[in-house]
Amino acid sequence: MRGAEAATALTGVRAVSSAALGGTAHRIELADGSVVVAKRHDHASAVLAEATGLRWLADAGSVPVPAVRGHDDEWLVADHVTPGSPTATGAEALGRDLAGLHAAGAPAFGAPPPDGPVDAWIGLAPMRNETGADWPSWYAAHRLEPYLRTAADHGHDLRVVGEVCERVDALAGPAEPPARLHGDLWSGNVLWSTGGAWLIDPAAHGGHRETDLAMLHLFGCAHLDRVVAGYEEVAPLADGWRARIPLHQLFPLLVHTVLFGGGYARQTRDAARAALRA
Repeated sequence: MRGAEAATALTGVRAVSSAALGGTAHRIELADGSVVVAKRHDHASAVLAEATGLRWLADAGSVPVPAVRGHDDEWLVADHVTPGSPTATGAEALGRDLAGLHAAGAPAFGAPPPDGPVDAWIGLAPMRNETGADWPSWYAAHRLEPYLRTAADHGHDLRVVGEVCERVDALAGPAEPPARLHGDLWSGNVLWSTGGAWLIDPAAHGGHRETDLAMLHLFGCAHLDRVVAGYEEVAPLADGWRARIPLHQLFPLLVHTVLFGGGYARQTRDAARAALRA
């Protein structure tokens, strides 16, 4: 099934035009004048994870996310976000909205969205949402160690990440309650519109609120200093959070190491060493 056919089937409204957006996503105009994005996944669990993640983020009533119009085992159809330009004012609003999202909470660290799969995804990589009672041990056991083993199987020497896992209790900072995370908050998943910033493509789960901010710092974000200012206006971060950024970046860096290799292994080692010095 093509994107236009999927949009028609899942919304009940006839598609009148289709344009590729890149990858497996298509911009579809419907006969009622609305515009949607139809996105195809290779795995049914990835469709379900994204659909339930978007709805869970929307339920927080804080950060704007596209409304899910329908999904099946292959396609997700959601409202299209009209593109715009980032502004300092919009970045501050994003920070405040992100603080509200995190404050909405989660049942446990690693908890998937309601009705979401345990076997979820972060981009093209599997991400298992097993729950844990405390963040440091959960992060080491269910985020770092599985990918560390896979990276070793691929020939990457990342023993220094194992040292981080052994010392994670001392490195994690003050205890925090489970936050409702976007989970894959790199700049490509922040869409700037005329009304501010929207979030797309979540890998939503219960986690540590510093993780989303660390992801923004990893790959950059427009007006990031204003995002942080807006966040701390609503929910000040614990002392030392900037020094813990490398610790929270280890998971996405491990994912990129496994998927793409190259310089990501070196970047992972550098982040692990920085985490140990914090």
